[in-house]
Amino acid sequence: MRNSVILIIEQFADQYQSRISAEHPGLEVRTVSHASEIGSKIIDVAALFGFGPSFDDALIQRAKSLEWIQFLSSGTDALSRLPSLGRDIVVTSTHGVHGPSVSEMAFMHMLVLARNYARVRQNQNEAKWDEFDQPLLFKKTIAIVGTGVIAVDLARRCKAFDMTVLGVSRTPRKIDHFDAVLRRSQLPEVAAKADFLVLLAPLTPETTGIVNADILNAMKSSAYLINVARGPICDETALLAALRDKRIAGAGLDAFCVEPLPALHPFWRMENVTITPHIAGRNDCYADLVMPILLHNLKCFVDGRMTEMVNTKVRPQST
Repeated sequence: MRNSVILIIEQFADQYQSRISAEHPGLEVRTVSHASEIGSKIIDVAALFGFGPSFDDALIQRAKSLEWIQFLSSGTDALSRLPSLGRDIVVTSTHGVHGPSVSEMAFMHMLVLARNYARVRQNQNEAKWDEFDQPLLFKKTIAIVGTGVIAVDLARRCKAFDMTVLGVSRTPRKIDHFDAVLRRSQLPEVAAKADFLVLLAPLTPETTGIVNADILNAMKSSAYLINVARGPICDETALLAALRDKRIAGAGLDAFCVEPLPALHPFWRMENVTITPHIAGRNDCYADLVMPILLHNLKCFVDGRMTEMVNTKVRPQST
């Protein structure tokens, strides 16, 4: 059997360790809750499990026996920070399990913003009986940038609210639960129709900054931006200006260009912004959802059948 040492970098690593060890008692499974605790544990590790923020190039350079990285997230954009990662290192993700969690987070932001829950909470704190009309999601238009697995899950839930669902994709096509899917070049006209513009695209060179000042200016003053994808997809400087000038009604933000979001950042103190700390994909049954993927890929790894792993990230060859 190949090198049998794996390292899990995760706050709740023990719940992964126990299940992996039960399935593969011959493996040595090491765990740390944070990358700062790794020390010499990395040197002979063959497989590395963790979320993107746990990985940096210095860590990869120290992992002399590394053969495989299993991201515990769907996105693998952290690879851009790992120039030392050899092309022979297999990279896999947990793509496909985040639909319910991220969709519910998007709905939380939409409902909290649209129904002005900040005012509701303040009234409760003050024991103040303040009646005001409640805007509905019913019959509103949502435009989703990205049409992957999570976007389809969100679209299905939106139809239960009788919403009109528009999609924006690199490859427009008919997709279940979407009323229409348009190409990225049509984003300005789609944004102009949206009551909620939700970002669910992967972070790529093509999507970086795709929501810029022009897109924000195209939006209705009553519309909201929801980012449950990656921070750099939206131009945060332009967004901050649009929020301050009330050119849009508000924003629900789970992802940021700099994470953790600095304590002095203006977003924290804006009444028309709701913030969650990049936890849209996190939930109370996350390990249960991703474990089938981890165990399948681990069995392939142990058996030397790495070409049969699922969610393999195809990386272009360097030139």
